[in-house]
Amino acid sequence: MAIPKAAQLGVSVVREPSLMTGSIPKKDWMDVPAIFKEGNFCYPAKKSMVEYHKFPNPREWSPDQEDWKLPDGWEDIILNGLKERLDKFRSLKIFMDICVRCGACADKCHFFLGTGDPKNMPVLRAELLRSVYRNDFTTAGKLLGKLAGGRPMTVGVLKEWFMYSYQCTECRRCSVFCPYGIDTAEITMMMRELLHLVGVGTNWILEPAANSNRTGNHMGLQPHTLKENVEYLCDDIETITGIRITPTWNRKGAEILFITPSADVFAEPGIYTAMGYLLLFEHIGLDYTWSTYSSEGGNFGLFTNNEMMKKLNAKMYAESKRLGVKWILGGECGHMWRVLHQYMDTMNGPADHLEVPKSPITGTVFENAASTKMVHISEFTADLIKNNKLKLDPMRNAHRIPTYHDSCNPARAMGLLDEPRYILDHVVPKWYEMPENTIREKTFCCGSGTGLNTGEIMELRMRSGLPRANAVKHVVDKFNVNMLSCVCAIDRATLSALMEYWNPTVGVCGLSEMVGNALIMDGEKERETGLRFEPLEGMEG
Repeated sequence: MAIPKAAQLGVSVVREPSLMTGSIPKKDWMDVPAIFKEGNFCYPAKKSMVEYHKFPNPREWSPDQEDWKLPDGWEDIILNGLKERLDKFRSLKIFMDICVRCGACADKCHFFLGTGDPKNMPVLRAELLRSVYRNDFTTAGKLLGKLAGGRPMTVGVLKEWFMYSYQCTECRRCSVFCPYGIDTAEITMMMRELLHLVGVGTNWILEPAANSNRTGNHMGLQPHTLKENVEYLCDDIETITGIRITPTWNRKGAEILFITPSADVFAEPGIYTAMGYLLLFEHIGLDYTWSTYSSEGGNFGLFTNNEMMKKLNAKMYAESKRLGVKWILGGECGHMWRVLHQYMDTMNGPADHLEVPKSPITGTVFENAASTKMVHISEFTADLIKNNKLKLDPMRNAHRIPTYHDSCNPARAMGLLDEPRYILDHVVPKWYEMPENTIREKTFCCGSGTGLNTGEIMELRMRSGLPRANAVKHVVDKFNVNMLSCVCAIDRATLSALMEYWNPTVGVCGLSEMVGNALIMDGEKERETGLRFEPLEGMEG
């Protein structure tokens, strides 16, 4: 399916009939069916992937077909699954009961802003599940049905769940504005989990999860490939700096285990971020090792179900115990850090075999990681800068005029707000913030997280990413910004496509790449290029 030109799509977002342009729906939302057509849905999970995960109802099917080949009694399977989760997760029961449908979240969702579809308002997306809950699990719903906001579980409802739970990146921006603190992302997660009970899922999520379970990483990279890819990056570093770096793998007795998203060692622009890690660790003489077993920081289980999230996450603690390290240092990733900060300790902790992280370079004890025993690379780097342990020349990034994108999960889920900005202050001559209502806790999503960074829904991705792109355009027009920096592997991949579409003069990079550019390495040759081999004209130092 062809993607409209940016100007064409921009006009349609502004003018086509929607709630955002003043259009009034002609039917009650319950009476508007979900219509699937090529380009507005993610491809379903392959039969082989469903079988691999031992999920129910493996089959070949397509959302745009009338018959989804659901198992006999699928309605009871869904309702029993919902009952089980209402009993198990107190937060879900609370979120089902306390929403007063005030609409404070309505215009905060990037999907609603980009599509104008009322079912993309977080309050109405949650209502897709809440209406079934009311019908079958509340007295008022059982007696009054639709009058009480309830409706029975039908094929049409199931199709709505699939369409709109996969038009949510679970970024949790809506929760910032909810007066009751309802986390609609948790509701979306439950809808996806219930869908998997009857074999309804997407391949772009289940296949990476299978790869991670089988090889240790989403990309399906085998140990020798991982090692060779990092060696290629070390070759490039040697060409640029004259310094040969030889990282270790699976080394028992190292002080620190380093884990980062596998995309960092495989695809642009993530590989430049990985080169930044390598330079930083070499610069400070860090005693660390990589792992070919636990070679993935990200966790697609977050987008699937709690059991898979727990299973995939456990490998980090298992490997740290096997290698006998003291603590774990993590790279730039979004959902890695949401899982870590909000779920890991409950699911796989306590990590009593590890020590409370303490920087071997500065002596700083990271009390915030006293339980999880994992430290974010930005926390670690900011601490090094604050204690004057790095030799930096910001002018090596003078060819860049960056802004900073608060990646949703590190920003909202773990409060990583100031450390990346502190690093930017020291590695670039000048950088600029986007508008206040689009950053920090209120940051707009890249529009393609939670396993939605797949090519078959590119127009939907460009629509949902428009609010982020629009904020970037503001600083492009005002300050000539030409680089969008972030601390998330999925962001680096998805924002690259988004910028190419809406703001083609803007590149995308990880924060650690700019750290690597700015580092003055002991014994290095005179640098003529940055890590991307771009000329550093006017560079000082």
